[in-house]
Amino acid sequence: MLLATGFLVIALLPLFWLLVSSTKDERVLYTSFGLWFHGPFSFLANVRSLFDYRSGIFGRWLINTVLYTGVGGGGAMVISAMAGYAFSRFDFLGSRAFFVSILASLFVPMTALTIPIYILYSKIGLVNSAFGMIIPSLVTPVGVYLMRVYTDGSVPREILDAARVDGAGELRIFARIAAPLMVPGAVTVLLLSVVATWNNYFLPYIIFSREELYPLTVGLSLWASQATAGGSAEQLYPLVVTGGVLGLAPIMIVFVALQRYWRVGLLTGALTS
Repeated sequence: MLLATGFLVIALLPLFWLLVSSTKDERVLYTSFGLWFHGPFSFLANVRSLFDYRSGIFGRWLINTVLYTGVGGGGAMVISAMAGYAFSRFDFLGSRAFFVSILASLFVPMTALTIPIYILYSKIGLVNSAFGMIIPSLVTPVGVYLMRVYTDGSVPREILDAARVDGAGELRIFARIAAPLMVPGAVTVLLLSVVATWNNYFLPYIIFSREELYPLTVGLSLWASQATAGGSAEQLYPLVVTGGVLGLAPIMIVFVALQRYWRVGLLTGALTS
């Protein structure tokens, strides 16, 4: 219990520091104790400055992040559900080899693929394109694996066979019977994909050279680098901290709202794997 409490404190301490620091202005941020609040309360003023700075570029970055995450995460959920169902309930030529190759891709880090992806994008015209960010987010080997495991444990073959006897087509069987039973697993994949896309840094850093296309990760990193350089750019520190809080809030809200599906999905996958 004591060890678990220690790990919890270590995990939450940076978040607490971020929250506390977002309530301070530039002067108080440098002179006060970092792990406790200090007046005046400047959070709302920091938020206004954040959205006013450079014609509201932070708002554009936030919209970009929501777009990349929503389309990429939602698409990854649908594709993973369909692929996992197909691998679980159909035997087709090369299915085992194809599934093993998908699992093998888990051992390839995203950082090792960014340069080849950039070279490919430069040849097909996807550099500085939102599609260049979204397309890789649609493919998640972890999601395919989880959905196959979840389908094995939650979608009885007898129900599918009965639907086929009644004359239902495969697409209708998937949409009307299998998909509702796969919702907890699909939401788990959605959460994992959303978090991965929301936090993605290397891919957008490489493929985007226009600031208006940046997600929050790259934009706030740019501001942090400028603030570290010193001079008048130090005023960016409160904006970076406040932007970090606002960037974390949506993902935490989504996680809390969908956590019951997430727990059920992981539990079923663990019991059937």
